[in-house]
Amino acid sequence: MTIQDWFEKRKEAQIQRRALEARVETEGDPALWTKCVHCGAQLLKEDLDKNDMVCPVCDYHFRINARRRIKQLFDENSFQELDSNIKPTDPLEFFDSESYKDRLDKAQKKTNLNDAVVTGLAEIEGHKVAAAIMDFDFMGGSMGSVVGEKVTRLMEKAIELRLPVLAITSSGGARMQESALSLMQMAKTSLAASKLDDEGILYINLITEPTFGGVTASFGMLGDIIVAEQGARVGFAGRRVIEQTIRQKLPSDFQTAEYLLKYGQVDVVSKRSELRKTLANILSMHE
Repeated sequence: MTIQDWFEKRKEAQIQRRALEARVETEGDPALWTKCVHCGAQLLKEDLDKNDMVCPVCDYHFRINARRRIKQLFDENSFQELDSNIKPTDPLEFFDSESYKDRLDKAQKKTNLNDAVVTGLAEIEGHKVAAAIMDFDFMGGSMGSVVGEKVTRLMEKAIELRLPVLAITSSGGARMQESALSLMQMAKTSLAASKLDDEGILYINLITEPTFGGVTASFGMLGDIIVAEQGARVGFAGRRVIEQTIRQKLPSDFQTAEYLLKYGQVDVVSKRSELRKTLANILSMHE
């Protein structure tokens, strides 16, 4: 892309944003509109929804929940959920500003999920797969005992059925309210992933916005093929912590999917609209 092309693209985006802002002023109802957190454009929620929650102005990929991800990626009515009855407990009776039990209750009501991961068997363009889909809306997608158990069980089921595994991550890391019990899930899921390798089972990671901490340091980055959704941030510690530690300013694209691709940390970066086809192609090559 030449400098002139870049300026033309930027000018076109500005024109689109102004047109959308004008529509907000004329059509009025704020309940129908949302603001892009990346470029600031005012977007009609209906249009954003039809565009798979991707900003039509700047191509920013909004974070989506597990149920929506399932609907977007898998063949219609092919997803069969596993272990939906497993629920978290509060063995440490943890309390910070409020009890862990209360936090769990709120998260369960907000998401209609028992914990931060949904697991099941599904198909992508006819290719069978065992899938784990994390949901950031449930306590920041944090990994506790239930997440570790469900991911491990899914991998064991995949070995039994000889199915490839797809782990879709979106997480802030280990769940502090479960302390060492949460950290143990890193070893547990990593061991399960190593068994997939021993059995010659394909393991694919799909990293989405954001994936950090203990999930990145365990099953989230151990796949045979690592696919990242466009613009996803991936890392262990957060950007601010790293800058304070090394006392240096990091590049603007640091920890993005594109940055990791440049340095060989991920294999593919894909737009949301192309993810389904990308995964289907990978699965077809390994059948």
